[in-house]
Amino acid sequence: MAPITRHKLNKIISELEPGVPVTVRDLAASHISADLAGHYHAAGWLERLARGVYVKPGHALDLDASLVLLQQNISGLHVAGRSALERHGIQQYVARSFRPLTLLGMASARLPSWFTERFPASYHRKHLFDEPPGELLYVHPAGPRSRQPLVSDPERALLELLSEVGNRQPLQEARELIEGAYTLRASALQKLLEHCTNVKAVRLCLTLGREFGLPWARNLDASTLPTGSRQRWVRRSPEGLLVLKS
Repeated sequence: MAPITRHKLNKIISELEPGVPVTVRDLAASHISADLAGHYHAAGWLERLARGVYVKPGHALDLDASLVLLQQNISGLHVAGRSALERHGIQQYVARSFRPLTLLGMASARLPSWFTERFPASYHRKHLFDEPPGELLYVHPAGPRSRQPLVSDPERALLELLSEVGNRQPLQEARELIEGAYTLRASALQKLLEHCTNVKAVRLCLTLGREFGLPWARNLDASTLPTGSRQRWVRRSPEGLLVLKS
């Protein structure tokens, strides 16, 4: 490998996008080896976030670009539930206390400390839908072209939120969010509900949609949905008993 001149090094460093984390594999494409990256970090030309992960110094880390990097290592990782709803403009009228970013994925994993120290977040492995790992239903890139993390469409995000009611998600907050979700697509919800493996989420979606008289609820064909047996679904939660009819 030909040596890198200072001029070429300056050009490589200047072309790094501010706030966008890069790996040693990315740097290797510009002929910067792992050893050289360590040297440049010691010289102050690169900031090391963790072993093998660097960023251009002097700039705040970009959330979306960081998520894109995490998605390369965690299968199916995406912005989900309440966090995805907020990205789509569906949120409570009165802001509650700060809540960490909600991330879901298909693999057992732990978020790196360089990420959580800057962006408080929770990650959980969840198989909520019958779907292939590489073809998540109604999950799409969102954000500037160079940094597009995967984000649940609002219909999927709603079901992700409802699946956590009684566990990590208060029912009252879910009710407030779904009450303002007028613009959901019935066709998307129908498909997602048909592939949903969580009876609680299916029943809650139908129950609350009807209760608030939301337009999409009237267009769902409940006869094709996996609502479980005809018995009532009963679970105890911190807010009391949660009882859902089929």
